[in-house]
Amino acid sequence: MGVRISVMQPYFAPYAGYFRLMCDVDAFVVLDQVQFPRGGWVHRNRLRRLDGTLAWLTLPLSRAPLDTAICDLSYAPGVDAWAANASRRFAALHEPAPQVRDCLPLVDAVETPCETLLRLLARFAGTLGIAPRVVRQSQLPLPPGLKGAERIYEICRQLGADRYVNSPGGRELYDQDAFRRRGVALEFLPDYRGPMDSILQRLHEAPAHDIADEIRANL
Repeated sequence: MGVRISVMQPYFAPYAGYFRLMCDVDAFVVLDQVQFPRGGWVHRNRLRRLDGTLAWLTLPLSRAPLDTAICDLSYAPGVDAWAANASRRFAALHEPAPQVRDCLPLVDAVETPCETLLRLLARFAGTLGIAPRVVRQSQLPLPPGLKGAERIYEICRQLGADRYVNSPGGRELYDQDAFRRRGVALEFLPDYRGPMDSILQRLHEAPAHDIADEIRANL
């Protein structure tokens, strides 16, 4: 039987559909050595207040050059205070449900931002009953300068993967024939039929096993 992998950047408390990439794969590869996308969801997410409006919860990062990789991010001065108040900030939006409290603290001041993201993803996945083998891109001896599909081909080669599972948005980025010529079957997940709210929000509102069933139904 072949080796099936998925590859994705780490996101801060992503929506439930993200965790599909961790299901039924032999390895979930975290792209931590790519450029930090400043306007994206790596370091922030939105939570719903009691009045229904949305509020950003954003990790306090230090200023860094534009080409800084996710694994090289650092926290801004004062992160100790932010970390101490992070749970209170979430509670100000909603009193955390027990299964959410199991995933706290959101930030441990001794971590790097990348370590925070990886810890939270592992905790959320565990709460959902998902236990993937996680491989950090920065731990693989990838040749420098690889980007896009070429980087994915090399990750597949190094992990001996013959199947690559990608999110729906990858249809615009990757060519199945090009992967096939390299001996890799490219699979795309279907569009997610479910709420796009942060997993923090979802775990507050619904039992973890219900969300896990929803994730499995969307594979």
